[in-house]
Amino acid sequence: MKNITLSADERLIETARDVARKRKSTINAMFREWLADLVQQQERELKLRELDLRLEYAKAGGKFTREQMNER
Repeated sequence: MKNITLSADERLIETARDVARKRKSTINAMFREWLADLVQQQERELKLRELDLRLEYAKAGGKFTREQMNER
């Protein structure tokens, strides 16, 4: 695991420590979780863009009225 150093306002850090304590966690653990979520979000966005490109050929054919959309 690689270490990094971050800077933030003292009040922000103290508030983050309070939040971490309430969650029975640490700022470090919460940051690692946030970082993992950020990367996963990027991966999901990339997959969604790829899917959008693969489905580009499927066009709805224009706008539909409410009645047309509710037809079964």
